[in-house]
Amino acid sequence: MLSKNTIKLIRSLELKKNRRKTGLFVAEGPKVVCELINSYNPNLIIATKEWIYNHTVLLDKVTKQINQRCTVIEVTEEELSKASFLVHPQQVMALFHIKNTLLSDLSLLENKLSLALDGVQDPGNLGTIIRIADWYGIDNIICSYDTADVYNPKVVQATMGSIARTNVIYTDLAKLLDDISTSFPVYGTFLDGNNIYREELSSTGIIVMGNEGSGISSAIRDRVTKKILIPRFRSGECAESLNVAIATAITCAEFKRRFDNRL
Repeated sequence: MLSKNTIKLIRSLELKKNRRKTGLFVAEGPKVVCELINSYNPNLIIATKEWIYNHTVLLDKVTKQINQRCTVIEVTEEELSKASFLVHPQQVMALFHIKNTLLSDLSLLENKLSLALDGVQDPGNLGTIIRIADWYGIDNIICSYDTADVYNPKVVQATMGSIARTNVIYTDLAKLLDDISTSFPVYGTFLDGNNIYREELSSTGIIVMGNEGSGISSAIRDRVTKKILIPRFRSGECAESLNVAIATAITCAEFKRRFDNRL
C-alpha cells in the first residue's frame, strides 16, 4: 500500500530544492532502476508484484551490498500511476541517494576526452548527452552551474541508465578552464569555427557544448583554444542550427573515429 506521505515525497522530488533537502532522486522503469541499483544506493523501491517476483535475487543483492534493508513496497499499477512522473508507468520506480561528485584533481581529466556543458538547460538534451557520452566511452561531463540538474526526473529518464556509468560534475566552468594546463586542448563548436572533418583533432581534451539558444557564452568562448564547426551540406536556405544533443553526438563520433584502432 502506497501512503499519501510517500506519494507526496516522491512528487516533491520533481523540484531541485527538495532533491537537495532530502538527498534523494527518482528513477523509473525496469531498465533505469536496474542500471542504477549497481551504482547508487536505493532508499525505496516501489514495484508491482510481478517485478518483485522476477527480481528477488537482485533485491537480496542490494540488501547485502548496502548492509541495510532497502524498503520495498508492493503496489498495483493504479497505485504506481499516482506517484509516477510518466504517462505510462513501467512496473517499478525507486528513490536513490544523490552522489556528491567533485572534481578534486584536474589530473583526472588528463589522457582523456571529456565533455563540458555551458548552460545546457533542456532536461531531455542533458539526458541524451549523458547517454551519448556513455556510448562513446566518455567518463566525465563537466557542467556549468546553470546547466540543468542531472537528477531532474526527466534527465534521469532520458539517460536510460547511462547516468550510472558517467561522472557528471558541476563547477565554475570558466575557473576550471583557467586552471588546466595551457597545453591541454579545449574545443568548442562555433559557426565561425574550422571544419571538424578537416581540422586536426587530439585524442584528449575537453569538448565544450553550449546553450540551446545562445551557444557557448562569451566567458567560455574566450577560453576555447580550438574552434570547430559541423558544416552544413545543403546550399542556400537551410536549418539554422543543430540540436545540441545531436551536435554532441556528431562531434564525439568524429573524435572517436580518428583515434579508435577498430575503425
